[in-house]
Amino acid sequence: MEKNTDEELLQLLMQNNEPAFRQLHKRYWKKLLVKAYTQLQSYADAEELVQDVFINIWYRRHSLQIKYSFHTYISAVIRYKIFEKIAANKRRPAMEDTTDCIISDHSTELWLEGEELKATIESVIDTLPEKCQLVFRLSREQGMTEKQIAHALRISRKTVESHMSKALRILRGAVNHLRCFFYSL
Repeated sequence: MEKNTDEELLQLLMQNNEPAFRQLHKRYWKKLLVKAYTQLQSYADAEELVQDVFINIWYRRHSLQIKYSFHTYISAVIRYKIFEKIAANKRRPAMEDTTDCIISDHSTELWLEGEELKATIESVIDTLPEKCQLVFRLSREQGMTEKQIAHALRISRKTVESHMSKALRILRGAVNHLRCFFYSL
């Protein structure tokens, strides 16, 4: 089961295959738990939320309709559930939860947020048009100059500049949107 793709596991899951479900659970449990904990700052809430997501997937296995990939689907579900939980927590009176440990060193939290930011940036880059994405990656990941990119792709420097401007504008918008989201919490 470990070598199966998410899509293959999903097909097996829809046929009541419990090992396929366990494999998806194993693949995504920690990632989702870290994401939920980073946002909720409560291990108990994060664990309960992730468990509920997987229970819901098991119960809805026959009627699941996933438009893109399982990874995209489960990421969107967990994000929605986190927003829902945060809203619910804001509605109820604040009470001290003595079961959660207090973090005095925020370095782990900052590292996790940095990792999430990197993942978000990568997913935004993946949504860029093909040529724009290629130009951006050649510039930022390969360190090529605009002149080198233009020569390698046989396009004008103006076209390279245009693709870079578009990529940076889209990335700035995504990062600013994230920053607004994190500061609003």
